[in-house]
Amino acid sequence: MHLDRDRCVRAVQSKDARFDGWFFTAVVTTRIYCRPSCPVVPPKPENMTFYPSAAACQQAGFRACKRCRPDTSPGSPEWNQRADLVARAMRLIADGVVDREGVPGLATRLGYSTRQVERQLLAELGAGPLALARAQRAQTARILVETTPLPMAEIAFAAGFSSIRTFNDTVREVFALPPSELRARAPKKHAGSAPGALSLRLPFRAPLNPDNLFGHLAATAVPGVEEWRDGAYRRTLRLPYGHGIVALTPKPDHIACRLNLSDLRDLTVVISRCRRLLDLDADPVAVDDQLRTDPFLAPLVDKAPGRRVPRTVDEAEFAVRAVLGQQVSTAAARTHAARLVTAYGKPVDDPEGCLTHLFPAPEALAALDPDQLAMPRTRRTTFTTLVAQLADGNLNLGVESDWAEARARLLSLPGFGPWTVDVIAMRALGDPDAFLPTDLGIRRAAQELGLPSTPAALTARAAAWRPWRAYAVQYLWATDSHPINFLPV
Repeated sequence: MHLDRDRCVRAVQSKDARFDGWFFTAVVTTRIYCRPSCPVVPPKPENMTFYPSAAACQQAGFRACKRCRPDTSPGSPEWNQRADLVARAMRLIADGVVDREGVPGLATRLGYSTRQVERQLLAELGAGPLALARAQRAQTARILVETTPLPMAEIAFAAGFSSIRTFNDTVREVFALPPSELRARAPKKHAGSAPGALSLRLPFRAPLNPDNLFGHLAATAVPGVEEWRDGAYRRTLRLPYGHGIVALTPKPDHIACRLNLSDLRDLTVVISRCRRLLDLDADPVAVDDQLRTDPFLAPLVDKAPGRRVPRTVDEAEFAVRAVLGQQVSTAAARTHAARLVTAYGKPVDDPEGCLTHLFPAPEALAALDPDQLAMPRTRRTTFTTLVAQLADGNLNLGVESDWAEARARLLSLPGFGPWTVDVIAMRALGDPDAFLPTDLGIRRAAQELGLPSTPAALTARAAAWRPWRAYAVQYLWATDSHPINFLPV
């Protein structure tokens, strides 16, 4: 969008928050960059230049605005609705891969040469992988400086910087303030917070309807791993450097996020995965405008706009749970999963609730005795084949995965039909166009609304909803009284 100058100028002049994260406005006279909704008086159009990323602004020598804090705007929805090289690279960078494995590790995961990855990112985003990762480290550092009492040296290494000097230089360059002054200007003090405990605000583009989002997560929560407590969805997380517990609470203009981490180096990863779980980088206006063009869906959208697709923080975990939920009730699926968690999950301590374990890793599940599974023999075969494929790396469902290739591999496994593959594509792979025409709830909703109810006819009708059919699924499911559609009391 940053190439459409007239459209960008109009968005800035109207302070349209819908475009925050889509592009950034750099002011050539002040050398400051802002989000489109910056509350200050808009600069003259001839003094504006536009960039596709905060990293590109920083690389061009612009500093982040202290009023609108553009580095904290929602991420571009582009990276979660595409499956090409650049989108997959951006998801991996957000997941901290460059900090942990370097640019060669990023390229290896994508299956391209380092030079090709750098060239494509630079062409589309105006910054290479190192600059993009640096911008992300700066934002992580800012969060830690403003929300914890940790010494600056600890913050530097937790944010991913290789030295304290690099940390200081980057913070000064990006925010035009030294770290100590950044902390002094922070609106809140957290001197009483214990090390590892953080409270953050996760921004999103309005509107956001929390009902089906948190209702789905709470209704399908696996005991010991997830729970709904005091108005928050809480769960354990397996992370690159350790583990964590997150509590996510819906607020009118943000998601309140409370974290307890065993290693602060995982902060960037947790933020990325929580945003992905709640689909916070979606563009609800674009989605709803497209679905409103269908007169049968329009009343559903108008009644409760801004529905998101509940996703996952662990793609392998969700695939396992999808198999456990085949042809059984939600309660039965939770029971099966809870037994696996108790037997094979890693225990964790939860000082604030009743969470007890991490969900078992595929490697742990691959070693179980299939006869211990209380399910039909054919589903046991499906389960053991899936975990074996996940454990040995033959099946990749991570953020870097190619959606078409992952679908094909899933369909080749015994016991995997269209419903299972599409629900994994929708919630684990993150495909916004995944569709479930064979789902009983979808067919029932279609029949009640006067839409075609047979899978073939409904798929043909749903072509008009593309590329947002996964969101149409949420609106169709919402016609039912199932607990997944309601925010828990």
